[in-house]
Amino acid sequence: MIAWINFISIVVSALICLYFYVKSASPAALEKKIGKIAYRKCTGYRIISSIFMTVACVNYVLYYFYPLPMNLSQTFPWGWWISALIATFIAIPGGYLWGKGMKDAGEETMIVKNEHTLYGGIYKKIRHPQAAGEITFWWVIAFFLNSPFLALFSFIWIPIFYMMCWAEEKDLIIRYGKEYLEYRRNTGFIIPKRNIILKK
Repeated sequence: MIAWINFISIVVSALICLYFYVKSASPAALEKKIGKIAYRKCTGYRIISSIFMTVACVNYVLYYFYPLPMNLSQTFPWGWWISALIATFIAIPGGYLWGKGMKDAGEETMIVKNEHTLYGGIYKKIRHPQAAGEITFWWVIAFFLNSPFLALFSFIWIPIFYMMCWAEEKDLIIRYGKEYLEYRRNTGFIIPKRNIILKK
């Protein structure tokens, strides 16, 4: 019973996280309806989204102790240390992208502001470094927990993060118009465009 409650909590938390992040990523559209207070509301939505993402992380750990009763091995067919090495191998580039994206975005990572401009740094190469890095950590957790089920389940985060990024871009077009469209043409989604690489 606990295993099913925990699993349902993972799914529900992921969906609530998506719902509130999409709301948080639409301040320009919301501003047209309610004015400048939209940015403060969107900051609140982003905090709620982060809370439910944290809940999903906790549910991942609980799954280790309360796995679903199914015909799937509870662990990978190799020692835990191999899973830990795989997790570390994923975490290094993922952590770099996530950390660099947060550094270059500054407090806008959590606090939605009207006055910020388009980011520099790593954002000159890819448009969504934080999403590209953050999504990898679901597999990091899964491998550290040595769980085949969680490694498979983590693919649910791919469409979730894609929808988050899509919502951000939709609102950024409203905020910046042609400037953002030009930036989007010249910058890769999560992989640098070839012409950017050749200029280096």
